[in-house]
Amino acid sequence: MQASLPWRLRQAGSADAADIAALIRAAFATYGPEVRPPPSALRETADSVAAQLAMPGAGGMVAEAAGLAGSVLWEEKEGGLYLARLAVDPAWRGQGIARALVGAVEAEARRLGLPRVHLGTRLVLADNRRLFARCGFREIAEHAHPGFTAPTWVEMEKRLD
Repeated sequence: MQASLPWRLRQAGSADAADIAALIRAAFATYGPEVRPPPSALRETADSVAAQLAMPGAGGMVAEAAGLAGSVLWEEKEGGLYLARLAVDPAWRGQGIARALVGAVEAEARRLGLPRVHLGTRLVLADNRRLFARCGFREIAEHAHPGFTAPTWVEMEKRLD
């Protein structure tokens, strides 16, 4: 018999916006100075998350434990579901939360009849790139942030069809 997990997934709502924003900032703050330019996730607010959740074709999921342990946002974009702001509380990393949240985004894309899930992650975040690769994503293009001549982030996708 499988033991129950110490966390559970549920749909994110507007009442979660402040907690999701705080979680995103805490999770992205762990990346350090090697991430240039600094992640825009560090500027997330309750208002910006609430606006994201309220957009047509957008949504989110949270992992609850004693408070929020993880979250992810998504939006319909460029012929697929764009996975954004995947964040796991540093104290809860390594518990399968990120993979479960990615799976929730894939399930939503399938429910909507979309053929792919796509995302962007920084090139220097090798652990993130490995996580997404283990979840079945492949790197499809490298891009540079404005003001940078060398690539700084990679676009990844998982085909669902």
